[in-house]
Amino acid sequence: MENFVENKTMPNENNKKISFTGKVLIGASGLVAVGISVVCFPFISPAFRRFTLPFIPATDKQLRNILSVLPKNPVKNNRLLDIGSGDGRIVIQAAKHGFKSDGVELNYWLVLYSRLASLRSGTSKNTKFFRKDLWKYPLDSYNYCVIFGVEEMMIKLEEKFDKELKKGSTVIACRFPLPNKSPTRVLSDGDVDTVWIYDYK
Repeated sequence: MENFVENKTMPNENNKKISFTGKVLIGASGLVAVGISVVCFPFISPAFRRFTLPFIPATDKQLRNILSVLPKNPVKNNRLLDIGSGDGRIVIQAAKHGFKSDGVELNYWLVLYSRLASLRSGTSKNTKFFRKDLWKYPLDSYNYCVIFGVEEMMIKLEEKFDKELKKGSTVIACRFPLPNKSPTRVLSDGDVDTVWIYDYK
């Protein structure tokens, strides 16, 4: 009779242990899933907007073309804005060339990365990175605007430039031109590194 009672209670104890372990595993899996969602959301959320500006790092050639457009000795208080600044390379390089440079970027992690990169490069005093919607960000204080756009958004961007840029400003468009404006000049080898320069006089 004693053996029967012992055998009868042992499975219940094992079930309790398995049940507790299962709850721990389920809870841990849930936390991992939430963590992945939090990290991935800033990269996925732009896809739900009307215009998506994907993060594609500038090539070294594109960066050289952009820097060649900028004056070697910029006027004091000349300011540059990189629209959709990504990893912050353009903003940081412009700051090294004497510009007060800002970047506007929707992705929180890229903004954070850019701020850390500017600290490491010693340009943090001349750079700022804002997590903002580019369509709501004012442009009237900038002398130079750099944009790596997508074809679908260039018409709307051109309208924004026309409304907000002050006279004497310059737009540097990469990958796609402004559809209704004639560029002042073009830096091109007939490839994806083409840069269109527009002077707003």
